[in-house]
Amino acid sequence: MSAKGYAIHDTNNWSDFKLISYDLKTAEDYDIDIAITHCGICGSDLHTIRGGWHSPDLPLVAGHEIVGEVTRVGPKVTEFKVGDRAGVGAQVSSCFDCSTYYDGLNVAQLIPDQKIAITTTRTTVAKWWAPTTRDTPTATRYTRFLNSRKSSLTNVPLVLLSKATGGYATAIRVHERFVFPIPDKLASDIAAPMLCAGLTTYSALVRYGCGPGKKVGVVGIGGLGHFAIMWAKALGAEVYALTRNSRKDEDIKKLGADHILYTEEEDFTKSYEGEMDIIISVRFTSFSGVRATTVLTRQQHQTISVSAGIPIRKILSLLAVNGHLVCAGLPDEPLPQIAAFDLLVNGCALAGSHIGSKKEVVEMLKLASEQDLRSWIEVLPMSKLKEGVEKVERGDVRYRVVLENDIEA
Repeated sequence: MSAKGYAIHDTNNWSDFKLISYDLKTAEDYDIDIAITHCGICGSDLHTIRGGWHSPDLPLVAGHEIVGEVTRVGPKVTEFKVGDRAGVGAQVSSCFDCSTYYDGLNVAQLIPDQKIAITTTRTTVAKWWAPTTRDTPTATRYTRFLNSRKSSLTNVPLVLLSKATGGYATAIRVHERFVFPIPDKLASDIAAPMLCAGLTTYSALVRYGCGPGKKVGVVGIGGLGHFAIMWAKALGAEVYALTRNSRKDEDIKKLGADHILYTEEEDFTKSYEGEMDIIISVRFTSFSGVRATTVLTRQQHQTISVSAGIPIRKILSLLAVNGHLVCAGLPDEPLPQIAAFDLLVNGCALAGSHIGSKKEVVEMLKLASEQDLRSWIEVLPMSKLKEGVEKVERGDVRYRVVLENDIEA
């Protein structure tokens, strides 16, 4: 089966897409074919098409917040039938044979770019990062990781390094384990961004105990942050929004936050130290550190230092005893430095989380459906993909761009 999709051919010209035709991966017994109707533009798409995390295999069809209609199911598929509405997120493959998988987490611990999707144990991930320094490029770390895993990939049931292609296209073929049913009450354009941005924040919150009686901080009120506020409030927590200034106050209040802290103020922590049980940070750094109409090349991005954007040491001081600061953003640059004392003084922990399990996706979509929670989106035809990714790059979005498919199949 073939598909059409918008691909980039050069990471230096990352917003110049060309419509190409290509064959989907060979159909297997558990695979599902989906005719794509909507696809969100995720910030991680920008990291991928710019080559910020690693050098992608080109041409690249990105996009991993996918919703569409099931058009074919393999003979062993049990969860879907033709005509169902279904979604696909950042993960499309797994080893199906490790403790993470058998524990039901099934979380990809690597770059979610729809070209590489690998589930590994946290121990393996630690080995990937251990031999590197703060200045080691992410692409180098990624290469070392793959080299360390080559010997253990031989008996994996799926070819982990095969192309899966993404959602800026007419169709996708995916194993049913990574396909999610979309509730009837959720429109497709509303559901699409939940499958990555929504899940990333929901998973981080529920894994670290968000619920009634908890106090939750959200750093960075944008594509991921607006979801974090909605989920935390829906789960019963008291919510603190940490943003640079008052520019987004009206939106933050509509989303349900109880308190607003302005990180540009020198003493923004003064009245809140030791108060929050969980802080979800989706922004330690930004794409470019600028707000302009100029579209930057890959090289220009690499020369702009933005790691001073969020005062991580001050944010750690906001945590209650045994609290968690959870990094849910994945910028190209290293995190700002901290001292051991920043963690030891109140026994807090610095953690990381991205995407989540299928169980969490189903729970999240049910929560959104039952409580009438809606993504804040701007909808564009897929033919305006260039405009869409450039809007995301500039931060000129409230708060996600969703593409509606207008490609002639």
